[in-house]
Amino acid sequence: MYSLYLHIPFCRQACHYCDFHFSTTLKRKPQLVNALCKELELRKTEATIPLQTVYLGGGTPSVLSFGELSVLFSTLHQNYSIAPDAEITIEVNPDDFTSHSELSLAQIKSLGINRLSVGVQSFFEEDLRLMNRVHTANQAIAFLEEATNLFENITLDLIYGIPNMSNERWIKNIEKALSFGIPHLSAYALTVEHKTALYNFIKKGKIPPTNDLQAREQFYLLKELLESEGFIHYELSNFGKKGYFSRNNTAYWQQRKYMGIGPSAHSYNGTERYWNIPHNIKYIEQISKGILPQERELLSKKDLYNERIMTGLRIQKGISLSDIKKDFGSHYSNYLKKEALPYIEKGLLLLENDHILTSKEGLFLSDGIASDLFILD
Repeated sequence: MYSLYLHIPFCRQACHYCDFHFSTTLKRKPQLVNALCKELELRKTEATIPLQTVYLGGGTPSVLSFGELSVLFSTLHQNYSIAPDAEITIEVNPDDFTSHSELSLAQIKSLGINRLSVGVQSFFEEDLRLMNRVHTANQAIAFLEEATNLFENITLDLIYGIPNMSNERWIKNIEKALSFGIPHLSAYALTVEHKTALYNFIKKGKIPPTNDLQAREQFYLLKELLESEGFIHYELSNFGKKGYFSRNNTAYWQQRKYMGIGPSAHSYNGTERYWNIPHNIKYIEQISKGILPQERELLSKKDLYNERIMTGLRIQKGISLSDIKKDFGSHYSNYLKKEALPYIEKGLLLLENDHILTSKEGLFLSDGIASDLFILD
């Protein structure tokens, strides 16, 4: 399996919690699209098999016009083989689809895109204002009403653990999302990253700090509600109906090879991790000269093992001890069993059919548990 990610580094305005690479200056969209096309051409020999997934993320890909997206997809089809049943996803924001927009959902569908990832975050105005989202709750509702008539495969994002968001309001958010009949939902705890507006507001006392206990309660409310509606909790932050798991994200969690195109985008070839410079102007300048502005890291055996642990504890099936032994050796599998034992005894991890996986009680703590299972230098 081979996956392609296209990073569109533009947003109409900065969300207070976001620390991804993006720019709110849209005037360089044409040059950036040309650079993305050039990078696609320069790297076409890396994809030796048909693409199984294509993912447009960001940033906000839906700030592009239909013409700009058409150029990207034309270049993609000219240089790459795409599997007939490929999952092709675009991240969209509801405010990009108004009567004055440069893009419509029908146009998106005409490009062969078959999956929408919708950045809703909340259906309540007070939450949207706190996060500095552009769209309103009514725009999100109107968008989803239209989108569900055109697309079957839709996922939307929600955020929990927002300051002042009660459990009752969180439940209403989930119920509103479910009312559209979507087959997939991603939910993330609000995290406070350094160098973000949210961090500064909390530091200055303008916004209450996040509450870990509240976030944990809301995580388990989410899990209970979605599973009662037939959703499968197949990854820590992701819930899907059978047949609607994200194939793109699953490839990442299973350490499959993928190519990242665009400023700050990462790639992985099985032994190396490499990434583009996180700077739009420098990226455009280098690509125009035929230079790939990349940094590379050769992953050691320990690096690959630690990544397997981190992703394995986040997914439903957990970590196969047999696979660890086969891929890394008996020293690694024995080390994992030894380090996991205290968590198994506490009921935070389970050992089932040669797999180590998180229990219901350990799910919310899985990233911290994984770090304790790493092999360090």
